[in-house]
Amino acid sequence: MKVRDVMMERFLVIIEQGEQGYGAYAPDLPGCVAVGDTCEEVEQSMREAIKMHLQGMAEDQEPIPTPHTSAEYMDIALPDSAA
Repeated sequence: MKVRDVMMERFLVIIEQGEQGYGAYAPDLPGCVAVGDTCEEVEQSMREAIKMHLQGMAEDQEPIPTPHTSAEYMDIALPDSAA
């Protein structure tokens, strides 16, 4: 995707709620993670982490990975004993 002469990629970010707050990671960017007290905080932290991660890769002359990961929600009927 190209926006105003800036190349853009869309990376999947997984956000998980834990006991102490939220954590996030990008499966297509190994090692790129963030944490936050709220969902909004971890989203902002992850956006900054991805920018820094990609900048570091560019500075190290590493290729920027093409995103390949996708996600899909699936509705699954629960067994009667779980309801």
